[in-house]
Amino acid sequence: MANLKLIGFSGSLRKESTNSMLLAESARLFGPCDYTEADIRFPLYDADDEAASGVPAVVQKAADQIAGADAILISTVEYNKGPSGVLKNALDWISRTKGNPWVGKPLAVMSAAAGRAGGERAQLILRSFMVPFRPRILQGPEIHLANSSNAFDENGRLTGEIYVKELTQLMLALRAEIGR
Repeated sequence: MANLKLIGFSGSLRKESTNSMLLAESARLFGPCDYTEADIRFPLYDADDEAASGVPAVVQKAADQIAGADAILISTVEYNKGPSGVLKNALDWISRTKGNPWVGKPLAVMSAAAGRAGGERAQLILRSFMVPFRPRILQGPEIHLANSSNAFDENGRLTGEIYVKELTQLMLALRAEIGR
């Protein structure tokens, strides 16, 4: 039997992004799977550009990855009390592709941020962004990774016992949701 396919979206483009690290840890704790982090380095959405040139290939690739995935992971950073602009731009572009690749897909949302709330506000807003796409958003356990730059060891492993426990529970819930 083939491994389940997970696609991850990181709200941060930084090379050492703790959101990307959190996604990688999620895939590891999920268990055997084929995990890919989507490239969301899309041009800024502009309806005039779309009308002139269509949907960029990088956007279509991400939409196709969503469509082919068994489940989706999104981890958002918190910038100015909300998700990053790059993540919102990616969602806007993907919404312009044919069909709706998100419909019915199990989705686990999480956040990693420098602050003590761990991106809680950004995650709440991100959840509302996803409603029109109609994925099956897991309700918990919620992962709000606070002080995220100090939450991983030198191998990129999550160090806080409570975070590991809750992330493992979230991945078990995601696996169960795929089987539903």
